[in-house]
Amino acid sequence: MSGAAMSWLELAGKVAVVTGGGGGIGRACLESFLAAGCAVAALDLGAEGVAALNERYAGERFLAIDCDVTSPDSLAAAGNAVAERFGGADILVNNAGILRPGPLTDLPLADWKAMLAVNLDGVLLTTQVFARQMAARGGGAVVHVSSISASNPQPFSGAYSAGKAAVSMLSRQLAYEMAPRGIRSNVVSPGLVLTPLSAAFYKDPAVHEAREKHVPLGRIGDPRDMADTVTYLASPRAAYVTGQEIVVDGGLSQTVMANVPRPGYSG
Repeated sequence: MSGAAMSWLELAGKVAVVTGGGGGIGRACLESFLAAGCAVAALDLGAEGVAALNERYAGERFLAIDCDVTSPDSLAAAGNAVAERFGGADILVNNAGILRPGPLTDLPLADWKAMLAVNLDGVLLTTQVFARQMAARGGGAVVHVSSISASNPQPFSGAYSAGKAAVSMLSRQLAYEMAPRGIRSNVVSPGLVLTPLSAAFYKDPAVHEAREKHVPLGRIGDPRDMADTVTYLASPRAAYVTGQEIVVDGGLSQTVMANVPRPGYSG
């Protein structure tokens, strides 16, 4: 979508911070914010990936930063870099996340803690750093990327569902506590999305097709579907929306009863 087409969002001149900026949804978000006229700071872990981001999106409105969202010191340094380059943040997208699969009854405690450290602790720590900047700038918006797994348990995925469910509640609490400072907090919960992280699930065309059949809209989500919703929630167009969750799953989460046999009804 062109910058002119996105002008209705009134985001030009804002500063957006996106964690996990090198991934599928994170990269789609940073591209959406750039198209809307924002300056963007992409936080990602790993010097090589960060260098590639800086090369690809080189310009005065973009900065990629090597940052570990589980480390207060690393986040403090990232916050200082954003403040020095852009003056502070107006928008934060908490998108960084990892998956350590396994059955809960046998899951090593280290895997449980590692996933929660990124998927939950990282959300709080990152919000603390950049909410201070937003408050100093008169307000802002935080959007957390959660999952439909927050309300629909995802078996054999370790702490993933528990962590995402906690993020949803964390966002609601933040919405209440940060409102007096003019900061909104909302959640976007993706369904089935084809990203570099999930690509392995879609290598088999038969599996891809079978998954599509479960989605009422008939297709697997694209990272841009998520980015469009994130960008809206971050914009002044959503100025009266806080403490909410928007599920972006093509209707997948509404299909539970459709899978229950009903005598005399063939669908």
